[in-house]
Amino acid sequence: MSWTAVIPFKGSAERKTRLGNRLGMEERQRLSQELFEHVASVLRQVPTLRDVALLSDMRPNRWQGPYILDEGRGLNAELNALVESHRPSRLLVIHADLPLVSVDDIAALIADDGAGCAIAPDRHGTGTNALALVEPLGFGFAFGPNSLTRHCAAAKGKARVVTRLGLGLDIDTAADLDAAISAGFIRAASADTIQVNG
Repeated sequence: MSWTAVIPFKGSAERKTRLGNRLGMEERQRLSQELFEHVASVLRQVPTLRDVALLSDMRPNRWQGPYILDEGRGLNAELNALVESHRPSRLLVIHADLPLVSVDDIAALIADDGAGCAIAPDRHGTGTNALALVEPLGFGFAFGPNSLTRHCAAAKGKARVVTRLGLGLDIDTAADLDAAISAGFIRAASADTIQVNG
């Protein structure tokens, strides 16, 4: 069975404001764009992902895939509307700021083991960085504070929690950036180039 992946991404808003004490606005914008492009590139390499769609308030210049307009209602409401209108059979929602995510990470998340729902927590074990749903219609999306607990509850005991470094390490704060660098993420001082070791 094939999957549809959706990447929520802030297009026009100032990005990564919590990195403001470490990076200037242009550096944050550039870092955010590079992280997004990395995640999208990895998703395109997964054979069972039929579509990789962008959910955003604006389409980036280089984006060539399906585009879904974010109307500003909040991520959970936008995902509910997307599921209602597009009726994807299997849906992967993944954040755009995962510098170490790999094809193997995605394969582990969408592996068919009968659970019906797979959740990738952040490295703190409280948030959700990715969510894979075999039957997304009617699921109670709960991205935001303490979303891991709320997503597990929404799955009604049928959730599989997938804890992997590539899925758990997102970059929101300077501490996250340091953790990513320690784990193999290489970022030039000017943020002109970003790459991952290995």
